[in-house]
Amino acid sequence: MNRQVRAELPHDQTLDPTRTTAIVAGVLFIVATVAAVVAAALVPDLTASDYLTRISAHTNQVATGAFFYLIAALGSAAIAVSLYGVLKETGAALAVGSIVFRALEAAMYMVAVVSLLSLMTLGGRFTEAGAAGDRASLQTLGDALVSARDHASLLGVFAFCLGAFIYYYLFYRSRLIPRWLSGWGIVAILLMLIACMLALFSDSPITGYIVLVLPIAVQEMVLAVWLIVRGFSPSSAIR
Repeated sequence: MNRQVRAELPHDQTLDPTRTTAIVAGVLFIVATVAAVVAAALVPDLTASDYLTRISAHTNQVATGAFFYLIAALGSAAIAVSLYGVLKETGAALAVGSIVFRALEAAMYMVAVVSLLSLMTLGGRFTEAGAAGDRASLQTLGDALVSARDHASLLGVFAFCLGAFIYYYLFYRSRLIPRWLSGWGIVAILLMLIACMLALFSDSPITGYIVLVLPIAVQEMVLAVWLIVRGFSPSSAIR
């Protein structure tokens, strides 16, 4: 179908090959976010002094949380993959870069999941240990695993910031979505990056900087709804 014939068709009969892409990407944004929130709610507080005992007492809950973290990790990488088809027209190399960084994000989250599952095994041994010396050594190992999980998660957020910044920049250039929405994403990602730097140098969880994290969380949900309901701008998406 050439452009002239397509232009003469009613809007609801026009074939928009990017419509499915927009819906898939919007759903992935929601799935990744919801899965991460559910996972965080299921996993016991690892900053508590008795976290190994709590993990041992709620193994099914922790395993379910780990499963949801895996969904969030895979969903994060899938977002960039789903957007590649529409973003490559604006900048193919940058679009590939967004996939690379979000895949790295997913890899770091999986490292964090492995640490969490290791803590679940360690928690069982901790509760079964009788001697105080055995418990002390297990506690030290547990603290190391918690630290590894926290740092892997922080590296994952750094990778997220870089990957997301790339596709928000491409969105801004291409006008595939309104510039107020892509501009909001760019500013929010920069705020998130500041939160990452603060967490890195203070050796504290990034959740302690919720004011800097919240803007991108809200923006991604607004973007998800926009993609599902409105899709990409036809004037930009159809070549």
